[in-house]
Amino acid sequence: QVQVEESGGGLVQAGGSLRLSCVASGRITSFNVMGWYRQAPGNQREMVATMTLSGITNYADSVKGRFTISRDKAGKTVYLQMNSLKPEDTAVYYCKRAINSQVHYWGQGTQVTVSS
Repeated sequence: QVQVEESGGGLVQAGGSLRLSCVASGRITSFNVMGWYRQAPGNQREMVATMTLSGITNYADSVKGRFTISRDKAGKTVYLQMNSLKPEDTAVYYCKRAINSQVHYWGQGTQVTVSS
């Protein structure tokens, strides 16, 4: 019914930049909350950045000032611009689209590796 797909991950040196994209398709085209999460080996999945339909954003303290979440006008594509990347940003990054706390959809994830 809803497919969420991330892209844009890869290998980058510390200090570099990457931009992740997340496209949602299917019968639901509007989501109240869109977000990026990440999970490093041995760690729990954590919130990186979220954006509400009205444009209110929230960031993890560890990425404030370096990462920016945005979306296109239609809200179909959500982006995560990541600048000044650090080795500790290495993780699988997941996109989440939520209707509410009980109805949400995850992508399969995209690997981001930052070398020192």
